[in-house]
Amino acid sequence: MASIVSTPTAASQPHEKGNYTLPLIILTTLFFMWGFITCMNDILIPYLQGIFKLSPAQAGLIQSAFFGAYFFVSLIYFLISINLGDPLAKIGYKNGIIVGLLTAAAGCCLFYPAAEAKAYGIFLLALFVLAGGITILQMAANPYVALLGNQETSSSRLNLTQAFNSFGTTIAPIIGGKLIFESVGGKEHMTAEAVKTPYLFLAATLVVIAVIIKMSKLPKFTGEKIEKGLEVLGFSHLTLGVIGIFMYVGGEVAIGSYLVRYFDELLGFNEATAATYVAYYWGGAMVGRFIGAISLTNRSQSQKYALMAVIMLIAVVTVYFVTQNLDYALIALGLVVGNCLAFIAGKSFPARTLSIFTIIVIALLLTTVFTTGYVAMWSVLAIGLFNSIMFPTIFTLAIKDLGKYTSQGSSLLVMAIVGGAVLTPVTGLIVGSIGYQKAFLFPIIPYLFIFYYGIKGHEVKRKASA
Repeated sequence: MASIVSTPTAASQPHEKGNYTLPLIILTTLFFMWGFITCMNDILIPYLQGIFKLSPAQAGLIQSAFFGAYFFVSLIYFLISINLGDPLAKIGYKNGIIVGLLTAAAGCCLFYPAAEAKAYGIFLLALFVLAGGITILQMAANPYVALLGNQETSSSRLNLTQAFNSFGTTIAPIIGGKLIFESVGGKEHMTAEAVKTPYLFLAATLVVIAVIIKMSKLPKFTGEKIEKGLEVLGFSHLTLGVIGIFMYVGGEVAIGSYLVRYFDELLGFNEATAATYVAYYWGGAMVGRFIGAISLTNRSQSQKYALMAVIMLIAVVTVYFVTQNLDYALIALGLVVGNCLAFIAGKSFPARTLSIFTIIVIALLLTTVFTTGYVAMWSVLAIGLFNSIMFPTIFTLAIKDLGKYTSQGSSLLVMAIVGGAVLTPVTGLIVGSIGYQKAFLFPIIPYLFIFYYGIKGHEVKRKASA
């Protein structure tokens, strides 16, 4: 049975150390960019809502257009692959990444005519095309990172690139809000035209990255045989992984989406104050992924502990520098130490680590539901730190040993990101019935499935072909 990975040239043999450093640097930049672009939506929602006088439901179409593209583009890709053969297996991951970049750049360019026409519908189309490009990037870049080196450390590499993705989501609101949008004179002077420059700049940046990747001598992974049909669904660890990604993204987004209102209910915080605390939730994911990238490698224990200590120090110093609050710095220290101990307990085994982290998240959810005040607040914020490795770990476990079906399986995993669009409104309905705090019992259900996946569901199994 042919593999999706073509026989590597002598210059790109997996066992030769250092050969994949440059490709990983390039791909890490790519992950950062799409994280940055994705988080720009959080700025677009309130501004476009004000410009076009949108109702909350109409403003919500921004996220629907963006995340809906993940589902529809992935579905279209999968239908093409089972009927005509896998496109990425034919053209290779490198070319797939270039196609994704150029598609995303086209979406960014569409913001210009949308602003010219002052048409909300064109803005939604631009977001859909932009997200379609990012969807292609997800399908091509995630498995490409996993293939760039030793299979045993694929989770480590994907955690590293996802950490820079989280870095992009962390700084996007700062750069987009303060340095770009506020340059027009503040929210009261905001017009549709204000998005022209930033999105044209993003388009140019994506095109430059595409050119760099095109000119770079990256390892080429393609399929010797283009597969059709539904044989990929015979891999139970993939199908269960698809459900796992659906559950993870749904749980993570459902929690993050309601934190601002939850902190109002819990502590009486206004929106601005609550939003500053929510940054810990998403920032924790970034810190956890950096630590995970270290923990899940095959380095010596002493090297791992030293590097973890460096990440820990940087995180704590950053919290103190930003907040000027020693208590917050000490809380951050305690949480990061706990995160490191959980990684150590995982013994560098991705599935074992996934199970441990899931149990901790469930415990944190129970804590935030049955306590009050700052204990409840910090408990739910700490979930971001332990959510950190779940997406890249589930992804790499799910595509393990898929061979020529890797990109086809990847399209299904990316499609499952729609979980954020499904479980979030379900959580909202529960909030309306029992309030924000008790509603956080609901995300325990998806995390229980993830725990099962880490314990048993990830085991590579394939049904016998007919």
